[in-house]
Amino acid sequence: MQMSQKLFQRSSKRPLRLACVATLGSFLLTCQPSAVAQTSYVDRSSDSFSISSLVSPSATYLAKLRGPLVQGSLTASAPQFMAKTVIPQRTREEALRASAAYFRNGYSLLDQNRIAEARAEMDRAVESLLNSDIDFSTDQAAKRELDQLLQEIHRLEVTRMGIAETSEAPVYEQPPIEEIPELTFSVDPSLETTVIDQVRARSGEFPLEVNENVLSYVRYFTSERGKRTFIAGYRRSGKYRDMIYRILDEEGVPRELLHLAQAESGFQPRAMSWASAGGLWQFVPFRGKEYGLNRTPYTDERFDPEKATRAAARHLRDLYHEFGDWNLAMAAYNCGPGCVARAVERTGYADFWELRRRNAVPKETTNYVPIVQALAIIALNPAAYGIELPEADAPVEFDSHILDAKTNLHLVADLLGVSKAELRDMNPAVNGDIAPVGYTLRVPKHTVPTLISGLKEIPEANRVAWRAHRVNDGDTLQTIASQYKTTAAAIEKANEFSGDNVQAGDVLLIPATYTVPAPAAKSSVRKKASKKSVTKRRATRSKRR
Repeated sequence: MQMSQKLFQRSSKRPLRLACVATLGSFLLTCQPSAVAQTSYVDRSSDSFSISSLVSPSATYLAKLRGPLVQGSLTASAPQFMAKTVIPQRTREEALRASAAYFRNGYSLLDQNRIAEARAEMDRAVESLLNSDIDFSTDQAAKRELDQLLQEIHRLEVTRMGIAETSEAPVYEQPPIEEIPELTFSVDPSLETTVIDQVRARSGEFPLEVNENVLSYVRYFTSERGKRTFIAGYRRSGKYRDMIYRILDEEGVPRELLHLAQAESGFQPRAMSWASAGGLWQFVPFRGKEYGLNRTPYTDERFDPEKATRAAARHLRDLYHEFGDWNLAMAAYNCGPGCVARAVERTGYADFWELRRRNAVPKETTNYVPIVQALAIIALNPAAYGIELPEADAPVEFDSHILDAKTNLHLVADLLGVSKAELRDMNPAVNGDIAPVGYTLRVPKHTVPTLISGLKEIPEANRVAWRAHRVNDGDTLQTIASQYKTTAAAIEKANEFSGDNVQAGDVLLIPATYTVPAPAAKSSVRKKASKKSVTKRRATRSKRR
């Protein structure tokens, strides 16, 4: 009865909406364990015993919990919460034992060269810890176990699974949200008036909030330092904004969720976190796999901007279906659905701002939602806040060609007369130099016929190693051969001619030899943070997605 009374008090402030919408994206995160019994959903649809979602109270309980809120307001289109089978959540020791067993299984499979199965087992090793009742913010021994596990899996991916094997491997990028300070200062009343006017003038499903938490971040993003962050994100977003809007519209979720990508990655598709969360929307491997983002020795679809955006939109939509509120959905994207569900269950409040006030969700999440809210509000009319927007980066435009053989990106760049960097920007999901058979290669507009014509001249078995060289003034067969570590005779044979009669502008096939690049060292943080802040963030992020 006491819980129902609290929920009814909350409903008088703002009714819980159960219309279909979406949520957000992030990392791994830590949540406080619930004082009540905690449960975990399990997928029994296959022979393997795999956890299909982060810890969450039963759907039946949530429906009961929300009962007083929705009487008389539930529409026919509202999502129905279907009961799932639940089992007790794993304890600390059970989770650690299960994680170690999954890792040993993965290592054994790796010794048998069963790489895909090994990777799946190692994903389960991480997932078993993230889905446990361990509080990584206070249990330092368990946090060390998780860190060591992630580091060892990364080492094996680099050295034995062929993942991220070149110097162009994903690099750690400090998420923009981590550069934003925690704010406590007061807000100018004139700024509040501007915000209220802008919010009232807009229309849409996304619930823009005007409160002191959001206003503090509006003030920050309109300060000199904050403007730089906002403008940098706006400029980079130009590459992907149209694509993101299109997919958000197709998936039926609000366009305001675009701003999650700015908080997560700064619109950098090759960004990689310390916890192996990667891409524009920062998916960890097991969550990415859940939403169709596959990994192979040659590709990682978490880094494909379009596929990752589709997965993020669907994940956010699922989170909205679970919690019935956009702010809770965004919070769940940041700290994990289990974290938010336990906070609701523990306090009895299905309202993000009340959870924030009660410190029921991690510190980072308490700031995450108002930051996204502030970005969305300013984006309505940046000029109203004195922000002069620069020209955005041009959208990424390309044509596509499905490869019928493994092909070196260097060869494609040679044939098309473009830089390897330009080709890499179009194909961030390719881990190294080699795109696999069946991969949909993106190339500059109107260049597919040139690519097809060039590839036809090269046997399929040679497309990994061979190169193409456009002859420049002063080139000789000998200098060209030296550049590619081959011989003039081999070049003559490949091109069916003899003599050194080459002219500037000619394109020669080069029978080079492909050497697998040495594994890259793990990249350091580009923007260094203090040891204290890094430790604090890792403790907070231990259970994200």
